[in-house]
Amino acid sequence: MIGNTQSDIKPGRKLFGILPDGKEVFFYTLKNSLGMSINVMNYGAIVTAIKVPDKLGNFDDVVLGFDTIDKYIADGNYIGGIVGRYGNRIKNGKFKLNGKEYQVSVNDGENHLHGGFKCYIKVLWDMKIEITDNEKSVVLNYVSKDGEEGFPGEVQLEVKYTLTEENELVINYSGTTDRTTILNPTHHSYFNLTGNPHNTILDHEIKIFADKYTEIEKGMTTTGKIVDVEGSVMDFRSPKPVGMQIDDNFEQLTLAKGYDHNWVLDNYNKEVRKVAEVYDPASGRLMEISTDQPGLQFYSGNYLNESIIGKKGIPYKQRSALCCEAQLYPDTPNKPEFPSAKLEPGEIYKQTTIYKFSVR
Repeated sequence: MIGNTQSDIKPGRKLFGILPDGKEVFFYTLKNSLGMSINVMNYGAIVTAIKVPDKLGNFDDVVLGFDTIDKYIADGNYIGGIVGRYGNRIKNGKFKLNGKEYQVSVNDGENHLHGGFKCYIKVLWDMKIEITDNEKSVVLNYVSKDGEEGFPGEVQLEVKYTLTEENELVINYSGTTDRTTILNPTHHSYFNLTGNPHNTILDHEIKIFADKYTEIEKGMTTTGKIVDVEGSVMDFRSPKPVGMQIDDNFEQLTLAKGYDHNWVLDNYNKEVRKVAEVYDPASGRLMEISTDQPGLQFYSGNYLNESIIGKKGIPYKQRSALCCEAQLYPDTPNKPEFPSAKLEPGEIYKQTTIYKFSVR
């Protein structure tokens, strides 16, 4: 039974920093009875910390982040937050809707990536906390204006982070538009299940429930070709270490400097199902990923480097974390054969993605 819902609770809200325009950035900490906690701030809807136990019961923070707001503002790796209006790449930043061509911002070579220069991770969201008898949530809202980064239509987006008693971080998205547009947000935390980003994630074992992936070309956009993983380094249907084949002489890996591809997930029917597992043998931590989305972008942190100084002054070297981003396929607006990103007035965009933590 749902109990009282409390909104805009001041206890638990802490000041994180001040933006250049003088606006305040706050974060909330949610904690469950098992001791798991998450920190969420209103800048970028960023998850700044996730603390979960290892097999010995020791709690560590398993996501990358920064100690100051200035570093989040300067960050170019989309660490921790919500990206959009369109997660992933749109070739040449161009697409057609209802016969009209749109040019959105080009911020990744010749292509559009993750919503452009003013993507959702670079703006201030409205934020409140909700507590019921069974769960604790942070609810964030952002209004993306018509024409922002070149996208048509005003989009009102709500993202709700919920911490459950099963050590799940549940992310629910809800969005509407006043004009035909495209919408494909995703969450962009960088995970290192050792809890120590001095370590790489090359020994993390990953399993992805997918027989196929979308092939990429130079510039990291998709060719549109859907390829079988069978017999290739892209086959994660059985768990294997991230580093096992990451440096093999395989064109797809060479183009991306490692893994940075969209896997075409099995059993897509718009319902939530488990799509991947990430396991760290050293700590015993297991992260299970469930979603209602058709694709999962697995990125092995290839462009992290030691010039990125993270929490506690730790340099985030190459492959010190990985991302598992539930979303539509890349360049969907230009690939009518892919699941559509189109959102019409009167429709409601919905997405649920769950990161569940345990030990093995």
